[in-house]
Amino acid sequence: MKASIDAVRVAGTPQGPVPVLVLAVDGEDDVVPIFIGFEEATSIARGLEAEDIGRPLTHDLLLDVMEELGGRIDRVVVSEIEERGGGGTYIADLHVDTPRDSVVIDARPSDSMALAARTNAPIEITEEVFESSREDHEKFEELEDIRELSEA
Repeated sequence: MKASIDAVRVAGTPQGPVPVLVLAVDGEDDVVPIFIGFEEATSIARGLEAEDIGRPLTHDLLLDVMEELGGRIDRVVVSEIEERGGGGTYIADLHVDTPRDSVVIDARPSDSMALAARTNAPIEITEEVFESSREDHEKFEELEDIRELSEA
């Protein structure tokens, strides 16, 4: 299923504020929320805005190295959810074309989305992941955008 980054927001939880990556899926009203770290959330937001802060941060550096070696991100696929420690952990596959071959690299969805935001690489989600984690989009529209939080 084709997807896109709808927003990176901050949800209030009993443990405090937690960033949530909200993925929109083509043709669906529901979204897929993926709770991520603040550093990754900020990196995704910077990638979406194509913000250049001078020196490369980790995701910029990774992308620069990949491209210098002749690689190109073909697409990102959120492929499964693994049950770990009472919660679900999302698994993503980073599909990369290299001069020798096409490879699939296991990656965290947050890192994959930070790279996709910088390259406009297509994002996909398996139907199984969508069906098991879909939520009403309205639940996340009221949450504060991480970019607004970082400006404050």
